[in-house]
Amino acid sequence: MKLKLMGYLLLSLALLTSFSASAQFAKPEDAIKYRKSVMTVMGTHFSRLGAMAQGKVPFDAKQVVENEAVVELTAKLAWAAFPEGSDKGETKTKADVWKDPVKFKEAQDKLLSESLKLNAAAKSGKIEDLKTAAAAVGGACKNCHDNFKDK
Repeated sequence: MKLKLMGYLLLSLALLTSFSASAQFAKPEDAIKYRKSVMTVMGTHFSRLGAMAQGKVPFDAKQVVENEAVVELTAKLAWAAFPEGSDKGETKTKADVWKDPVKFKEAQDKLLSESLKLNAAAKSGKIEDLKTAAAAVGGACKNCHDNFKDK
C-alpha cells in the first residue's frame, strides 16, 4: 500500500513539476531554488541507495525500489531549471553549462541513462546489481559536478 501511494505521489509530482518546470521561471532565483531542491531530494535518496550498496545499512530490496524511483524522477526534473541567466545569485553552477551546452546535455543524458540501469538493478533485488548501477550513477553525478559545479 505504501509503495502504491508513493507511486501515485511521484506521478502527481512528475506531472505537476513537468508543467511548471517546462514553463519559464519568473526569476533566475526561482530556477536556482527549484534545481537546488530537486538536487537535494535526488542526493538524499541516492545516499540511501549508496549506503546499502556499501554495506553501511542492511540491504532492503523494497527500499531500493522506492528510493530508486525518486532518483529516476529527479534525474529527469532537474534539467529544466538551467535557463539562461540563472548563473547569477546563490548558485555554484559554472557558466560552462551555457558556454558548452552540448557537453552539458551529454552529462544529462549520461545520468538519465545510468538512472534507467539503476531502475533495472533495483527491480532485480540483487545487491551486486545495485552496487554496479549505483557506482555508475555516482560516476555520472561526479562527472557533472566536476565539470559544471564550482566547489
